[in-house]
Amino acid sequence: MTTRAPEARQLCICADDFGMSPGVNAAVLALIERRKLSATGCLVQREAWTQGLPALRRVDRAQVDVGLHLDLTPPQVPGGDEPGLGPLLLRTFTRTASLPHLQRAIADQLARFEDDMGRPPAFVDGHRHVHQLPVVRRALLDEVSRRYGAAPPWLRNTRPRAVQGAVTLKAHVIHALGGRALARAAARNATPTSRALLGVYDFAGGHAGYRRRMLGWLSSARNGDVLMCHPSMSDTGNAGDTHDTPHGEARMAEYAVLADIDFPWTTPTGDQVALAPLSTHWPRART
Repeated sequence: MTTRAPEARQLCICADDFGMSPGVNAAVLALIERRKLSATGCLVQREAWTQGLPALRRVDRAQVDVGLHLDLTPPQVPGGDEPGLGPLLLRTFTRTASLPHLQRAIADQLARFEDDMGRPPAFVDGHRHVHQLPVVRRALLDEVSRRYGAAPPWLRNTRPRAVQGAVTLKAHVIHALGGRALARAAARNATPTSRALLGVYDFAGGHAGYRRRMLGWLSSARNGDVLMCHPSMSDTGNAGDTHDTPHGEARMAEYAVLADIDFPWTTPTGDQVALAPLSTHWPRART
């Protein structure tokens, strides 16, 4: 009797922050070329977006989901520091945030993505997870429904996935900022969502620490999950680039670890984890 080998788990590894800096762009494009990523989220109003755009438009959309990384806390000046998240959290949780202002910001960024890429985003998530905040999630779901009707992009669900039986405090905090409410609202709107989120950590531990975490995330991954990452190469030597990318050393460690992992990847129990864009293998909203 022949035993059928189990099918590989299909995982979406998504690099956030394309457009933040030349180093981020270079790392994401290199990892895509080497089949280490299956999605990337774009900061379409950051200074390196237009620089990386021509190469990103040539990426095979059947292999990589390209989406909007909604940005509601941009630097006040190009290349400057990002403002703290506290004021936005205060305005959204007290419901004093301007809904028309948020609606315009979301519509403007979606329009910029469509104009520059020549197509709608495959997904929408949020820089610093802002897409799930009160008021923001209402504005986002309304705009997605208005623009895309019966063919909406998928949204990132921040529901934590336990790794080795535990969930980090940071993962719990992120989800508590509105993840459950976003998943419920998306289901009511028939808007697809990912299943669970991996990749949350404190940007500490260097190369060895990130590799250890990555192997744990890969072992715990299930179909429909997103494993977010933030790879970058060094920005040193790029003409005119004065951008101090946040968590620069951690981003370079992430790039090195991802570049060294081959897919399909085999777990310690013998299961295989393959990469696939979420839009092709997780087509319906699930909570």
